[in-house]
Amino acid sequence: MARIIVVGGGAAGMTAASTAREHGADSITLITEDEHVAYSPCAIPFVIEGKIKDFASIVMHTPEFYRKERGIEVLVRTTVDQVDMDKRQVVTADGRALEYDSLVLATGGTVFVPPVEGRELRGVFPVRWISDGQAILDALPSTQQVVVAGAGVIGLEMAVALKERGKDVTVVEMFDQVVPRIMDRDMAQLVQAHCESLGIRFVMGAPLSRIVGPDSVTGVVAGGREVPCQMVIMATGVRANLRLPEQMGLEIGPLGAVRVSPSMQPYRKGRLVPNVYLAGDVVMCQSAVAAGPTMSQLGSTAVRQGRVAGIRAAGGSATFPGTASPYISVVGGLHVGGTGLSRSLSEYYGIKVAEATAKGSSRARYYPGGKAMTVKLLADATSGRLIGGQIVGGEDVTGRINWITAAVLEGIDVNAFVERMENAYCPPTSMVSDTVNAAAERLASVLRSGGKSV
Repeated sequence: MARIIVVGGGAAGMTAASTAREHGADSITLITEDEHVAYSPCAIPFVIEGKIKDFASIVMHTPEFYRKERGIEVLVRTTVDQVDMDKRQVVTADGRALEYDSLVLATGGTVFVPPVEGRELRGVFPVRWISDGQAILDALPSTQQVVVAGAGVIGLEMAVALKERGKDVTVVEMFDQVVPRIMDRDMAQLVQAHCESLGIRFVMGAPLSRIVGPDSVTGVVAGGREVPCQMVIMATGVRANLRLPEQMGLEIGPLGAVRVSPSMQPYRKGRLVPNVYLAGDVVMCQSAVAAGPTMSQLGSTAVRQGRVAGIRAAGGSATFPGTASPYISVVGGLHVGGTGLSRSLSEYYGIKVAEATAKGSSRARYYPGGKAMTVKLLADATSGRLIGGQIVGGEDVTGRINWITAAVLEGIDVNAFVERMENAYCPPTSMVSDTVNAAAERLASVLRSGGKSV
């Protein structure tokens, strides 16, 4: 009887365990430090905002469900202290030694908290687990001023959520734009302007240098100025949780996560480690757009990787081909999405970029209720290949981002996109010539003109 142990109860771990069961594994044990399984941390800001009733609503299944319905043993509030690969054992903090035939590590990531003075004060909160979200809610009645450290997607969603709760919110960001790296400056400016219209203040290009207070938070210092507050939300990024991989001697890649093969197997001393698989935020994977590694700490990526890890752990064959990392966020009613490479990521990979932007409406111009939409597309200026896209609009942009993602993954030339990629049309849902089409036509013109942006 094959014994599979999965460490981690997030999207990657639960997918790996369920997939392994579907592929014939008959003994599966999942271990997690959390008290809950099968929920998305991405939902936490929307519970705090009040869009979702409570945290219980975002938990898809309980440990009991997995035991009864899928035959997966789930151990919550349990820490794996070490892994002995020679004995094929995981040892828990309470001294239990569990043997495995295949091991899946889906240990996720941890919130990066800058090593600043005052980070241990009462009133400083990460945003990772349901318990973090509940602690924030519990502290809100005694809080009026909040500083959100970090202007990435989660930081902006938290800023909007707390503003909706009637709080005075200031976002502090070390870079000079919101959503850095994955969004271009011109598109990021649209997002920041929208947040400012909601009353959210920004201190940009100012890393958090100190948190002030005797016992609890009274303010922060950033960019040489002090901002008063009673709460600090740490949305300063997620780092791969490397405690177990480092203890096992697995190779860590240049992006600070475990290097894995397409089979989701790690390396140790230059060789693939048998019977061990990783998935989710803990791994560095291959970009599907550029020749090089990437980090893709997204729930959708975790599910895809978890599926491969689960199939492999059960003795099957599957590979992870890489990712374009498409993302979607809703920030105060503004829909923000992107896929593939931004300009800064393109430069990181050494790709010369051509770009074009088009403005339009989410619906036919004459149909009531249409919302403004801005679409930006990027291409490899040398080959003409479509490599990325970003959209900011007042209505759902998921379908358009998925459309661009499919073209990016297929390596479609921009001219071919213009000539061959059809869009469905209906006045309540789009213009007859969609804004994506308009951006592609402009990008084709840019490429013909030698790369001058439009």
